[in-house]
Amino acid sequence: MIRRERKSRKLRGRTRSMGWGRVGQHRKAGSRGGVGAAGLDKHKWTWTIKYAPNWYGKRGFLPRRQLAGYEKSTLNVGDLAEIVEKMKLSGSYQTEEGLIVVDLASMGFEKLLGEGEIGVAVKVIVPEASESAVKKVEASGGKVVLLERQS
Repeated sequence: MIRRERKSRKLRGRTRSMGWGRVGQHRKAGSRGGVGAAGLDKHKWTWTIKYAPNWYGKRGFLPRRQLAGYEKSTLNVGDLAEIVEKMKLSGSYQTEEGLIVVDLASMGFEKLLGEGEIGVAVKVIVPEASESAVKKVEASGGKVVLLERQS
């Protein structure tokens, strides 16, 4: 079996320098373009793109709330009325004390805002709510249950 990866295939001519010139040429880190990760953003950039594309850039985990521009997922009182109508049509709702229970926290909403109108008496479970939203829900005969923050 012919072994093509032999060192002797590179040693052409069997001379003293084997084609690499005289003193110290093809010997140290200078011929490699530096030691270790030297030049990965300069003269070895094409190598970096091909073999180590994730070498540069931030990695790791940041909680959602620490990211820049984080906004709470909100819902308006007017949209709450639509949710209640859909729950009535599908028949998938619970009642407590004659009020339809809407758990916005389990639906992924973090705050109830006061835009719009609601004409149905509902019990809303939510982590936060604006004052105008609470007034509108209570004016329609319902009530708002605010969850305590876990921290």
